[in-house]
Amino acid sequence: MIGVFDSGNGGLSILHACAARLPDQTFVYLGDHGHAPYGCRPSEEVIALTQGGVERLFQRGCHLVLLACNTAAAIALRRLQQDWLPEAYPEHRILGILVPMVEAVTGVPWDCEGPLPMSLQEPSLIGVFATRRTVASQAYREEIVKRAPSVEIVQQACPDLAAAMEDHASPQAIDTMIQGYVAALLDQTGGRAPDSVILGCTHYQLVVESFRAALPQGVEIHDQPAVVAESLADYLRRHPEYAAPAEPPVAADLFTTGRPPVVNQRARDYLKGLEYASLAP
Repeated sequence: MIGVFDSGNGGLSILHACAARLPDQTFVYLGDHGHAPYGCRPSEEVIALTQGGVERLFQRGCHLVLLACNTAAAIALRRLQQDWLPEAYPEHRILGILVPMVEAVTGVPWDCEGPLPMSLQEPSLIGVFATRRTVASQAYREEIVKRAPSVEIVQQACPDLAAAMEDHASPQAIDTMIQGYVAALLDQTGGRAPDSVILGCTHYQLVVESFRAALPQGVEIHDQPAVVAESLADYLRRHPEYAAPAEPPVAADLFTTGRPPVVNQRARDYLKGLEYASLAP
């Protein structure tokens, strides 16, 4: 089985894309609704919560876990990979969703040390909408500019958006919040529209059309779920030992650290026929 971990419902966008791209694989999803959102929590708390969630998925039989949370990937992934995994679970692996996005945006493989592609010699402006913690980590800015120095990055924190979505705020309220965040980003650029934007929180992909409506016409929104799903497929081609084919394929199992009746009611627009179950031992 392949585990997918998120602080709440946002990672469902990643799960659905991965399940569609890899229909022969079995997925187990864990939403840490009991502690959501992560975007306003201190780094050490994000690391501890992420480690706890990953370990629960390992204990359920997953040997590969995908962090479908930008905050967890930006803050916790490297620490867990370097300091915890080799000692605690040396035969297991954890992947994030930030690396595939940086590769897709820049066109530069993660391990590339040669000259940049010619397309990246032209300056461009990329906007990043993310949680406060992801923006503060500077992970997207640092990794993109490292590979494409001519790219200009403008970041806008959206501190209340993920929480509003988890609380099942009305579409009108969500639209108003997103319009405010887009206006704040454009204030930073002096009204210049970005060439493209990254929705650097998986929750935001669930309301991508609201971002599309609020952004100036012609701004590209990078499709993080599709990018991550293709990256996972490529990883499994290179590391088939972590593939988890089912005969026949089964629907994903969803678990929550919150109360399933409440979580299911709030997530009904995103579940696509699935339901959360309690994270029982």
